[in-house]
Amino acid sequence: MLDAKVVRKDFPIFERRVHGDKPLIYLDSANTSQKPRQVLDVMRSFYEERNANIHRAVYEIAAEATEAYEGARRATADLLHAPGGAREVVFTKSTTEAINLVARAWGGANLREGDEIVISEMEHHSNIIPWQMVAAQTGAKIVGLPITDDGHLDLDALERVVTDRTKLVCVTAMSNVLGTINPIERVAEAAHAVGAKIMVDGAQRTPHQRVDVGGLGADFYAFTGHKMCAPTGSGGIWARAELLEEMPPFLGGGEMIDEVWLDHATYAEIPHKFEAGTQPFAQAVGLGAAIEYLNGLGWDEIRAHEVDITGYALGRLKEVEGLTVHGPLDPNERGGVISFWMDDVHPHDLATIIDADGVCVRAGHHCAQPLMRRLGVAATTRASFYVYNTHEDVDVFIDALQRARERMAGGGLPF
Repeated sequence: MLDAKVVRKDFPIFERRVHGDKPLIYLDSANTSQKPRQVLDVMRSFYEERNANIHRAVYEIAAEATEAYEGARRATADLLHAPGGAREVVFTKSTTEAINLVARAWGGANLREGDEIVISEMEHHSNIIPWQMVAAQTGAKIVGLPITDDGHLDLDALERVVTDRTKLVCVTAMSNVLGTINPIERVAEAAHAVGAKIMVDGAQRTPHQRVDVGGLGADFYAFTGHKMCAPTGSGGIWARAELLEEMPPFLGGGEMIDEVWLDHATYAEIPHKFEAGTQPFAQAVGLGAAIEYLNGLGWDEIRAHEVDITGYALGRLKEVEGLTVHGPLDPNERGGVISFWMDDVHPHDLATIIDADGVCVRAGHHCAQPLMRRLGVAATTRASFYVYNTHEDVDVFIDALQRARERMAGGGLPF
């Protein structure tokens, strides 16, 4: 199994202290991951030795920059097991932009009045709002796919909700709140049975598990780099080549064209048709370095570590009085994300208190307000784990929660 104590040494941020002398206990990787030296070194080297705009100039460092960028695309295609190779990977700055690209380009061209878009109750706003916007423009209708009380997709309801009117099903591969790992293959089968497409939000799953977009049955798969050791501004969308070829461009400008006249233009081949203007090319190079780093750790080892530390954390959270965990309780059914509610302590207060012990967690609705309403809460506290987290991190976290409960019982915030 992966040795998190050894892996942790690759991440410079863990050398610092917070609140004077406390070690950093970072339990917010579902929000953004920390970056290893291997990625930071590649980024620094790129800017110091071959920084030049891509796909434009012919001089040596520009050619090197272009090759590094396209090498990152090939690495991403390999990571996702893209059946059509690198031409099926479009780089964007985030999962949000990737889903908006599909909503505007595919949705705008294919959705009509009376069509239905099925969206699960556990979706991040990034896989809800773009579809609301395109539905308002096209006359399509949003239909909800419910979840069960234990935090799984309601597969019985799937048979009722997905109908001949369905044109698209939107579902997360792994919930950013519940940690639930969804049966994408089953959802894709239901969608394809009625001629619909499936849009998969892979932002949370991609950093933690092997991904085979073809095997999942996905038509569109969005991902981000900053949750998987890469810099912010990196990520993209995978889509089947035939869909990308049929879709109109999302943004217009330089580099996405073939030829331009004043009154019309022809467009570049995929994936470049969707990459207008100067791309965040250094960030893409960083994504390629992050993929290489994670490949070196081993995806089976990453997943085994996640199951281990999540199971350990779930077990220890049972020791905290008045605490309710949301989502599946079997670590094999979830990723390293645990959201919970502690009686009589608002999540924002709780996160503030345990920060004094050096523990970093997220509190809020996690950009998933429909899910919060389903859970009957306004917000939750969320701890999320990654390759550098240890059992000792969990122990400090649990001790901090216990102290927070004692402080609140004693009359409120300790400041």
